Amino acid sequence: MKRNNLAVVNKIVQPSPVLKQPKLGCSSSLRQTPTCSVAAPAADWGGLPHHVMLQVFQYLSLIDRARASSVCRQWNEVFHIPDLWRKFEFELNQSATSYFQSTHPDLIQQIIKRHAAHLQYVSFKVDSSIESAEAACDILSQLVNCSIQTLGLISTAKPSFMNVSKTYFVSALTVVFVNSKSLSSIEIEDTPVDDPSLKILVANNSDTLKLLEMSSCPHVSSDGILCVADHCQGLRELALNYYILSDELLLALSSETHVNLEHLRIDIVSENPGHIEFHSIKKHSWDALIKHSPGVNIVMYFFLYEEEFDTFFKEETPVTHLYFGRSVSKAILGRIGLNCPRLIELVVCANGLQPLDKELICIAEHCKHLSALGLSECEVSCSAFLEFVRLCGRRLTQLSVMEEVLVPDGKYNPDEVHIEVSKCLGRVWSPDMMPVW
Repeated sequence: MKRNNLAVVNKIVQPSPVLKQPKLGCSSSLRQTPTCSVAAPAADWGGLPHHVMLQVFQYLSLIDRARASSVCRQWNEVFHIPDLWRKFEFELNQSATSYFQSTHPDLIQQIIKRHAAHLQYVSFKVDSSIESAEAACDILSQLVNCSIQTLGLISTAKPSFMNVSKTYFVSALTVVFVNSKSLSSIEIEDTPVDDPSLKILVANNSDTLKLLEMSSCPHVSSDGILCVADHCQGLRELALNYYILSDELLLALSSETHVNLEHLRIDIVSENPGHIEFHSIKKHSWDALIKHSPGVNIVMYFFLYEEEFDTFFKEETPVTHLYFGRSVSKAILGRIGLNCPRLIELVVCANGLQPLDKELICIAEHCKHLSALGLSECEVSCSAFLEFVRLCGRRLTQLSVMEEVLVPDGKYNPDEVHIEVSKCLGRVWSPDMMPVW
């Protein structure tokens, strides 16, 4: 009979021949007991229940899913279970893209044709190659019969999507905007999305959109993001670049018909030092937002040079989380202590050689909600740092300070500070150390 090559065949283990019984006598008990070896039957992986294999398949990449589906009929059936495709990440690095083109050129088209209606939570992870970004756009353009709720375009290395033709990218993206009708979360950072495509998004998904992350999108203007805020009254989380932040946007997010904003992330980036003049946001606009959404987290990432900070923190700013990726001056840190009363977390990655003693103490005295601090490539005297910790007390739940930041003085050295800080926090604490390889 011809065997089905998809079936899993278990090998039958032949019984061992009967062993000769030892003679009874004064021999050891080991000799009195006959022994035999019994091999366990081979595992029947194809016989595992579908719901078990479904859990396994959900951890596999698209390539591995395709390979596994060729093992047997049962696994191929699991490959086409609708629940497997509700949430999926298309990982389209250069090697994966080449693999599909050479071995499974029609695989993605077959999946989309059969499971487009099942896709709800979709993300595309691409590398820096233009081939990967174009492959993602090609898939996007085919998502016509879909009801996607979450869409993420993730670049593991720049520039990726920015190298794709703007017309091609926008055309592919608007296919999803037009056909989904129920998008609630969109992450399209570092892409050539533009104002007209945002208007299409609003026209088709204004009632459902709750999260929009679109930092580093140079073709979007303040008018484009204002259109989103005006029409998407359920928007709760927003990430954008500072250059499109405006008083009008903050007031739109503060309107009576808009839900309370929960998270606002603002990236302040300068690629050409001295060539960008940053505008200021009026205090009454910030006040309106806080009055409307008192619990909102306002996160600001700064990647500026010291001479570019002049616009910021001259007036009270309701920021809650501050991250400085480049050097920040003592003067700016002093302003933060006086004008950022809602501050919860502060991370300083670099500073000059001047100790930040007075600035840190000022922040501890005025920022009563501060619970997390990170310091690297700057200097603080041991005594000032200990005073900062004493002022903050046990509300400091996260304290990450590199060992070289702490400068010995007449009262304390880093070893002694470690003991005193631990007492103040009520837990063992020690500075972070740079690993030596």
